[in-house]
Amino acid sequence: MLDEQLRILKLMNEVTHRMDLNEFAGMVGLTTDEATKQIQELAKKGYLRKQGTGYAITEKGKSALKVQTHVPDGLEFKFFTAVGQPTGGVARSLKQFYEAVKTIDAASLEFHLYRKDFENWLQAVLKDEVLVGELENVRLGELKGESLRKRIEWVIETRYDAEALR
Repeated sequence: MLDEQLRILKLMNEVTHRMDLNEFAGMVGLTTDEATKQIQELAKKGYLRKQGTGYAITEKGKSALKVQTHVPDGLEFKFFTAVGQPTGGVARSLKQFYEAVKTIDAASLEFHLYRKDFENWLQAVLKDEVLVGELENVRLGELKGESLRKRIEWVIETRYDAEALR
């Protein structure tokens, strides 16, 4: 997702009143024509919907924001392979978490999943009860190695829009 599209979704999610397009464009750092083009593209992809003479963010748009938004400093997820053995991998957003799952040593995935670290982080920091429940099911399946990696990837891809994860 483009940075300007993310700025548009963020502002759409925060604004509680109708706003002039020129004012809106200025707030997201675009010209009116650029903002119009990006809004139309976001609407075509289902992140925004037409509402009267304007647009409103959809649940898909809110979901995309959740994937992309960085967590506050100190709340990022740090990957380990065992207690006292950091991998150096860090996730500051759900998108970064997803990307890390695709490449991090499978031993780290096993270590965190079976300690419920993923579930605890997703619940406490991202407040995603649905994803927590899905990862609990993965944990109960007792998968290992690449099978575990593929299942975690699939769970995240199923919960969130694939384009937002890119």
